[in-house]
Amino acid sequence: METSLLSGLARWIHDGIASLTGVPLLANFVLIIIGIAALLGIISMAAIVFTYAERKVCAFMQMRLGPNRVGGRFGLLQPVADMLKLMSKEDIMPAGADKVLWALSPALLFVPAALVYAFFPFDAGVVLADVNVGVFLLFAISSQAVLPFLMGGYASNNKYSMIGGFRIVSQMISYEAPLLFSLLGILMITGSMRLEDIVLAQQGGRWFLFLQPLAFIIFLISAVAETNRTPFDLVEGESEIIAGPFTEYSGMRWALFFLAEYANLLTAAILATTFFLGGYLGPSFLPGFVWFAIKAVAMVFLIMWFRWTFPRTRVDQMLSFGWKALLPLAILNVFLTGAVMFALDLV
Repeated sequence: METSLLSGLARWIHDGIASLTGVPLLANFVLIIIGIAALLGIISMAAIVFTYAERKVCAFMQMRLGPNRVGGRFGLLQPVADMLKLMSKEDIMPAGADKVLWALSPALLFVPAALVYAFFPFDAGVVLADVNVGVFLLFAISSQAVLPFLMGGYASNNKYSMIGGFRIVSQMISYEAPLLFSLLGILMITGSMRLEDIVLAQQGGRWFLFLQPLAFIIFLISAVAETNRTPFDLVEGESEIIAGPFTEYSGMRWALFFLAEYANLLTAAILATTFFLGGYLGPSFLPGFVWFAIKAVAMVFLIMWFRWTFPRTRVDQMLSFGWKALLPLAILNVFLTGAVMFALDLV
């Protein structure tokens, strides 16, 4: 396998620790800790950067200024001010709430949002958990995000929170099905569930964006709905009083929901980059992880563009569109992919 800049750096650190201590197992352990710390840093930094970027993108599209007070003319310190505000807010638990479930919900929501990053190949050979069933584990873990939302709504002892929990569960389940089916065509073509193999199958500019255009459209719509963003932000609408299952949360507990939302936004962008845009592959004048970052940021911008362009849908329209339009189209794409592969004698 081609050695990348990041994988070469990791090998250098591993060999250095192993030669100093004489314990290769310790070097592996240190590399894992460094990888986990790097992933957590990426997720935390994404939340800080994206909150600022979202406001600036919104301001640009609506011909407004955006943040321009804290941190000078461009408001660069606005995310820091938001973080300090959240840290200083009082943590209030509603009377009659299930204390254990209520406290666990935001933490459990962040866990699957962070764990899925272990399976993404950020560069050639740079993946924390390189397993043959990476796609299966990726979606098995990410699907667990439904439970903390329901837990938070149920444990808050608030009817609005409970209804919000039901709504978000129905939305996420409705769009998880077409999202998974949209990727089956790619798995059929590559014959592997290893994410590195899926990226390498797109060498030479053979991006699955061009081979599976219908699947990309279905995936993109489903991913926006899975991340609960406009036009599918039925759980928490800016024009409404309540905030779905996290109505009763404040301070840093609410911030964990917020952090998980932006982690999921970046996850959706990375999934699109890995499955449809060739991952870290690109011309050799830039390192692979730079190409990966450029593609992921472009997808984040596209999803933000959707938020400030399309109006919100009704809940019945949203669910009907998922089950009656996207899911049949995703299944049709699987059949068409199989038919083309059979016709070309690729099976």
